[in-house]
Amino acid sequence: MTQKDITFVADFLTEHFNEAPDLYNRKGKYFNVERVGQYLKDEDDDLVSPPNTEGNQWFNFLKDSTHLKESPLLFPYYPEKSLHFVKRQMEGVIDQCLQKPADVIGRSVHQAVCISLYKISPSEDSTPQLFKLPLLWNDKTSNLHYVLFTMLENSISKIHILRRHTDTSRSVSNGILAVEFGNFLNNSINESSDSRCYSCLDAHFYDDETVTVVLKENVQQEGRERVLAQLPLS
Repeated sequence: MTQKDITFVADFLTEHFNEAPDLYNRKGKYFNVERVGQYLKDEDDDLVSPPNTEGNQWFNFLKDSTHLKESPLLFPYYPEKSLHFVKRQMEGVIDQCLQKPADVIGRSVHQAVCISLYKISPSEDSTPQLFKLPLLWNDKTSNLHYVLFTMLENSISKIHILRRHTDTSRSVSNGILAVEFGNFLNNSINESSDSRCYSCLDAHFYDDETVTVVLKENVQQEGRERVLAQLPLS
């Protein structure tokens, strides 16, 4: 060890292990412990060397504030406890806050309708991913819920729109429909091509009346077309 190392250790011992007569009555606690480690102990015992909060601006501010002093919005401070104790206390409060909404929401949710979208063979080892891009939208003006999604495999050129009334006892016309893009752009992009086909790369509701879609051309070679289109829900 170098002289610098020895000096460092000696300074540490001098600072943290001086005799502390005020602690003599506590079993096994005759010296000040290292002040960082005491906060990390996972136990409920009081800190051996609690922090000195005298002059702390935050505590002085709370002390002088009539409204904040007893505010239930402020998490209580435990100057004699470790961080593990405070962490458990906070987790308990958070769990208590979340439990009631979870119970209420859980009792209020029920199945309104069941629609079969596709069937797969029971013999298949792994279920293919056929459902993609589920997007939710709520039209508060008309009280309608929308779900926009695409189905892979045999319907890559279609997007599906499911529409339900927010009042589950009411129904709406065309509850679910599919929009097929196919080669509807041939006339505007390439007059001579009759095999150009497009599929939906991405989609999102622009507003209550419009859907924005990003289409890609289904060809293997480079230079495939990308088209940004806005479609009215009507």
